[in-house]
Formats: sequence, structure tokens, C-alpha cells
Amino acid sequence: MVNPAATTTSARTRDVLIHALASEMKLEAVTTEYRGHARDLARRAAESDDMDLVVALGGDGTVNEVVNGLLHHGPDPERLPRLAVVPGGSTNVFARALGLPNDAVEATGAILDALRDRTERTVGLGLAAGTPGTDDEGVPSRWFTFCAGFGFDAGVIGRVEQHRERGKRSTHALYVRQAFRQFVNEPHRRRGKITLERPGAEPVSDLALSIVCNTAPWTYLGNRPVYASPDASFDTALDVLALSRLSTPAVARYATQLLTSSPERGPRGKHALRLHDVTDFTLHSKVPLPFQMDGDHLGLRTSVTFTGVRRALRVIV
Repeated sequence: MVNPAATTTSARTRDVLIHALASEMKLEAVTTEYRGHARDLARRAAESDDMDLVVALGGDGTVNEVVNGLLHHGPDPERLPRLAVVPGGSTNVFARALGLPNDAVEATGAILDALRDRTERTVGLGLAAGTPGTDDEGVPSRWFTFCAGFGFDAGVIGRVEQHRERGKRSTHALYVRQAFRQFVNEPHRRRGKITLERPGAEPVSDLALSIVCNTAPWTYLGNRPVYASPDASFDTALDVLALSRLSTPAVARYATQLLTSSPERGPRGKHALRLHDVTDFTLHSKVPLPFQMDGDHLGLRTSVTFTGVRRALRVIV
């Protein structure tokens, strides 16, 4: 499946990559034509009896659609087609977290090597759904591959998408500018509206920001990895970083910690809540807040229930 709007590959490059893959396997190349098309194509592949591999050429949004199509009827790693990802977006967090090169040509070479060597891994994924008994009860479940956000960071992504709809390119500088503007206009930064609930633990309330990670790093600024939850892994359930205050000093401190984060050390402090390997939890808000998954803004929500599902999908690496 090829996203023709992939930001870092040209039509000529995509043709070269398709021919390289077709030289090693029986390949049917399909170009996506509308939002959700990759999901529909992947669902048909999952329901087919003769499809062994789905290759997604595009950014994290394309990959998210493909994963949701493959898992439409639920995870079944031994039966479902395997997934291979050729990075073609501006950030490509999922592909890079798998250890693939960020260059589409080099990644294609790595995938062909992996297919010849028969190397793959089974990764865990996150599932988000509307919470029963709330206004969001009827919201369909949706899988995510590397992160979800409720509140501040989702608001930043919403702002970026608005600019992209006006023709702006998706750059890291654009994200930084919109993060600053989101902070200046954030109405709940001193007293958050989010409450985190999980089985067997007391609720944690008054959270101003919540980031759910399925792997590390959380994102990239250029070639610099940023770790919100360094311990997050495709081999465990979900990790959470939540902040209870977004005052100017707190934001300056946590932003510095994010920019200097590493696989060994992420954001920390008395206003930071960090949870590791959590299977089930719910985020509630007293007011509707923006929500995002894998960098895709999904509108406003008041409650989201999360599930970490281990060994959900086989991936070529």
C-alpha cells in the first residue's frame, strides 16, 4: 500500500521501491486514494486466505490505518498477514522504533534482507476505546502503534493539522511553534482536568497532560530521539507520563528533560506521574479535551479507556 502524499518520497522513488520489492515476491501495489483507504485495503488482506505480507509505504498515519485494518477482527498473529513498513513520512516513529533506517531506500533493503533471512518479531500494541457509561461510550475502538495523548500534546497536533490543511509542510519547527502557542493558550495548565483510574489503585486526579507510550522513543526532533517513557517497549503493555502542572517553570523544566532524555532517563519530578507496563486504565476529563493517536488528531473526548495488548502483530524487521 502506497500513500502518494508521503512527504519524504517522490513518485520516482516510490516506483523504484515497488520494483525492488516486486523482484523478490509476488506483489500487488495499490495507491491509497482517500483517508481510511489503507485501513480498508488491509482489512481485505486480513480477510483473504492467500495474503502473507502487507507492506505499508508512508508515514505513521498510513501505518496506523494499515494496523487497524489488519486487526479489524482482533489480534491473531499466527493467522494474520505480517506487516512491513517502508518509512515515507516526516517522523516515522514506528519504523524507527523497530530499528529500521529512516531512509526509504535503505529501509527497503533492510526489509528484503529480513525476508530472505526470515527474521520477524511479534509486537504489542495499544487499544483505545470509548468508556462505557460516558458520552464517549459509542466511540469505536482503535489501535495505536507507538503513542496516544489526551490533553496538551493532542492540542498541539490539532494545531499542526490545521496549518497543514492550509498548505503548510509538516516540519519539526512547525511542531515547536505550535507547542508554544498551545502552552500560551492552555486554559487548564495550573489545575488539570484529567483523572487516571486503574484497577487496584487509587485514582490520580488534577492531571494537566497525559502521554501514553507503547514504545520508546516517544517521538523524534530531526534525528534526536525524545523519550517520554524510556522503559516503554513493544514487549510490554503501556507506559504513562502525566503531569499535574503546566506552569511556566514546570514546563521549562520538563521540556529541558525531554530534550535531554535518553533510554536511561526521562522526565521526572514531584509533578510527574510515571507508570510502566500498565495493561488497563482509563483517563477521564471534567471537560472535553483533544485526543490523538499515532500523531492523528481525533477530536475532543471526555473519557478514553486504554488496553495494552501483548503479542498483537507480526512485523518484518
